[in-house]
Amino acid sequence: MTAPSPVTPAPPADLPGTLGELRAAGHAYRTVKQELRDNLLARMRSGADRFPGIVGYDDTVLPEVERALLAGHDMVLLGERGQGKTRLIRSLVGLLDEWTPVIAGSVLNEHPLHPLTPGSRALVAEAGDDLPVAWLHRSMRYGEKLATPDTSVGDLIGDVDPIRIAQGRTLGDPETIHFGLVPRTNRGIFAVNELPDLAERIQVALLNVLEERDIQVRGYQLRLPLDLFLVASANPEDYTNRGRIITPLKDRFGAEVRTHYPVDLDLELALIRQEADLVAEVPEHVLEVLARFARAVRESPSVDPRSGVSARFAIAAAETVAATALRRAGLLAATEPADGVRPEAAVARVGDAVSVTSTLRGKVEFESGEEGREVEILGHLLRTATAETVRARLAGLDLSGFTALVDEDAVIETGELVGSAELLRQVGTVPGLAKALDRLGLGDAPTPEQVAAGVEFVLEGLHLTRRLGKDVTDSGRTRYGGRA
Repeated sequence: MTAPSPVTPAPPADLPGTLGELRAAGHAYRTVKQELRDNLLARMRSGADRFPGIVGYDDTVLPEVERALLAGHDMVLLGERGQGKTRLIRSLVGLLDEWTPVIAGSVLNEHPLHPLTPGSRALVAEAGDDLPVAWLHRSMRYGEKLATPDTSVGDLIGDVDPIRIAQGRTLGDPETIHFGLVPRTNRGIFAVNELPDLAERIQVALLNVLEERDIQVRGYQLRLPLDLFLVASANPEDYTNRGRIITPLKDRFGAEVRTHYPVDLDLELALIRQEADLVAEVPEHVLEVLARFARAVRESPSVDPRSGVSARFAIAAAETVAATALRRAGLLAATEPADGVRPEAAVARVGDAVSVTSTLRGKVEFESGEEGREVEILGHLLRTATAETVRARLAGLDLSGFTALVDEDAVIETGELVGSAELLRQVGTVPGLAKALDRLGLGDAPTPEQVAAGVEFVLEGLHLTRRLGKDVTDSGRTRYGGRA
């Protein structure tokens, strides 16, 4: 399987079109690992971004990856799900030369100065300097396979093509082989995701590829000095389990790099901002609640630590909250008069985060004793994350103006389908509101929807600190008021 990539651009018109022109241009053959090393060093010296889009690994994982690349070591990345292993692997393609010459029509992307197969060597000898040269973009020099128990040697390495046998070729002829994914990624980067899930006999097939750089198909050996950078990903528990991966294969990888989840809150937030596709505005304090929520779930004793909690959990939570805000705006537009009323804009509130406890519980592996309590556990962790965000954002602020709004008989009603105008009418003018909005990053000419998001966050914070009562009605509306 090849990773999705943008449309491949056309090669520049001034690139050499024949082997003679290639030699005249002074082109020198380099292996894939030499390319990666040279281009990485060039970026280091220029100060350019070496791994665009990779967040949170600057001081931990990336130095180890760079050392592996500079040493020319095949590499395995170990980490729980959702730690960006595949994203990091795919980013390595950016360190290859943008364009590289190949023998036109070669299935194995053979370099004109370094042909592999007998057929290509004969073609080069016959055509000489007139040999046609094609150019391959780096986006086409990446191969990827998700390891599954049903993966065959033919998928990865290759198999005999019965049609070519029927045409009169012998089994010893390399032209009888239909090459698999690994040889077809010659002069590129090949990735095996979840390596321990490969059957043992398939792992054995990779041994020669890694060390001797040849392949064996159907009982006879074919010498193919493949030019590859091989990288794999695995869960640490599976990789260290002798029953899941053969020891000789582990020995073939020159570097073993451990990945991790974002080490601090700022990195978790940066990852959400970069990756989440938000269909509505999600204020910073709501994103912070979701980031803290993801970290709390990850650290909870009720959650199985061996499976981990993917970074996609927080990203999906942000997208779900944004969708809840967009749903509110869409439904309120159908109930509001068309004339004279400003339509509701889609801005998320902290109350919208409740929806993620049910929609995202499938992303979390709970301990066996917690069956049936998943939503309850996530709801508690969400409240904990909200309370931590309230303390971080509003600590030391005088919020007595909000508590004075309600008494035993007065309430402020909010909820998923309560518009900002309706909520703000109930609140009116509140002493201390401007300072609270400023603490939440909403102080610079906020819209009514942003003010409503700030007000709801303060009310929820007062409830969580036991300064305000809260009740949820049968219709799903939330009422703040009275004593906690």
